[in-house]
Amino acid sequence: MLDTAAIIGALLIFFARVIDVSIATVRVIILVRGKKYLAGVLGFVESIVYILALGFVVSRLNNPINIIMYGLGFAFGNIVGGFIEERMAVGYITVQVISMKDPHELCNYLREIGYGVTTWEGEGREGMHSVLSITLSRKELSRLMKIIDEWDSYAFVTVQDARNTKGGVVYRARQKHK
Repeated sequence: MLDTAAIIGALLIFFARVIDVSIATVRVIILVRGKKYLAGVLGFVESIVYILALGFVVSRLNNPINIIMYGLGFAFGNIVGGFIEERMAVGYITVQVISMKDPHELCNYLREIGYGVTTWEGEGREGMHSVLSITLSRKELSRLMKIIDEWDSYAFVTVQDARNTKGGVVYRARQKHK
């Protein structure tokens, strides 16, 4: 049977790994978004937590529970880091929409409510189609996706990160949506 100190140690390893891997996930995303100084600070904290957790495990390799908790902490840290990143929703994205249901009306509606929309014609398997391109804050993605889904639940939609933006029209809420 494990004693209380061993259980506390295993839990500390688990939570230290959850924290350092979550920080690592956010750090990489922040770095990709061009915020290198914030990424540096996060990297400093991450490395300290990592070394403390690793040191604790290495000094107690005779306890396989510590090794398992180290691995589980890593796994859960990835999940937690993903949730944190989704909530932060830092930066901008570009959404491309191909709708067979009145794409020009959809374009006009999106412009009315504040989205900057650029359109062009693209050739697909079944002929020419209008492609709508919308750049917006990642925080606004769910709102735009809801509008598109209500308009045409069969629309083809792709979402890409836009590392940097300059000029143009980026979504600003003007009125309540449908």
